[in-house]
Amino acid sequence: MTGFETAGLIERAKAITLRPDETWPRIAAERSSPGEIITRYALPLIAIGPVAAFVGGQLFGISMIFATYRPGLMTGLGMAVTAFVMGLVSLIVLALITDWLAPRFDGQSSRTQAFKLVAYSMTPGWIAGVLGFIPSLGILAMLAAFYGIYLFYKGANPVMKVPGGRAAGFTAVTVIGAILLNWLAALLVTSFTTAVSNSAYSASNAAGDTVEVTLPGGGTLDPAKMEDAARQLEGLASGERPKPVDASALQAVLPASAGSFTRDKVQSSGGGGMGALAQATYRKGDREVRVQIIDIAGLGAVAGAIGGLGVEQNREDANGYERIRTVNGVIQTEKWDKRTSTGTFGVQVANRFMVQAEGDADSIDDLKALVGAVDQARLAALAR
Repeated sequence: MTGFETAGLIERAKAITLRPDETWPRIAAERSSPGEIITRYALPLIAIGPVAAFVGGQLFGISMIFATYRPGLMTGLGMAVTAFVMGLVSLIVLALITDWLAPRFDGQSSRTQAFKLVAYSMTPGWIAGVLGFIPSLGILAMLAAFYGIYLFYKGANPVMKVPGGRAAGFTAVTVIGAILLNWLAALLVTSFTTAVSNSAYSASNAAGDTVEVTLPGGGTLDPAKMEDAARQLEGLASGERPKPVDASALQAVLPASAGSFTRDKVQSSGGGGMGALAQATYRKGDREVRVQIIDIAGLGAVAGAIGGLGVEQNREDANGYERIRTVNGVIQTEKWDKRTSTGTFGVQVANRFMVQAEGDADSIDDLKALVGAVDQARLAALAR
């Protein structure tokens, strides 16, 4: 019986993160293949970071030193695909390096054991990738990755039979080699995925069964939602995908008017099985607002899990404010600039769609009214 049959993905991720000393020997003794480790454990976790960053980029943009860049749907998807492929390449490259180096530090060479050591030690970094949803918290994912190095060190002896006295050197050399080879791999993979996209697009351990990830500013990750997301992502990895919503159907949901705003022009585009985008421009006098409905299709599993974070973030000064909050498990974003009378208001719908209004208006209430005019029940029906 393999480890994948005796322990679920979430339970295994909790165990290796919180109880490495007792978990590594069990992992070392399990019968599993590199293919099983990749498809049934690693892929769902690798997807967390790219999806969270994609959703965060669409809702909040990517903050730079003096500006905020909000990538378009196709650009965002291309970036997510690049990050996902790079995550997979990093796993494979590091496993190969680990297998090659182990005998040189008096350990045993084993391709399967190397994949175990690498995949399970990378778990904290993959899970913390959900912090990429809030761009300003993304740096915390790097801290989790450093904890993964410690897990690698702890697993070197039970998994690869590297003597305890040489485990630190083995870990250091492996990490250095991985940095160099992954840099080269990044050049190749980024070039490939860019071409594709251009052509189309704390932890706190309790004695019970729950684990929570506490985020700065409040909020915790709902383990049940993450388990649902993991199941759906495992389905994606095996080729199962939710039926994509037709772009024209999304376009039809955009209202002809909302309050004093009337629709000026409308357009839509599809991204195949990855999702679709419909947007319309609304005018009221010299005011102009753009309303978007973004369908992220199969990526909605993690997007829905993000709603369980419960993050509350508020920044305010004399010139305006920016807020992120969770209302009944649904993420809402709100931003307003008093100087220019411009802003953004967005919500998640049916754990799959993002509805957002952005532009210049008399007040944020205008933007909320435009988002509210989108028939959410109709959108939810499209997802089924």
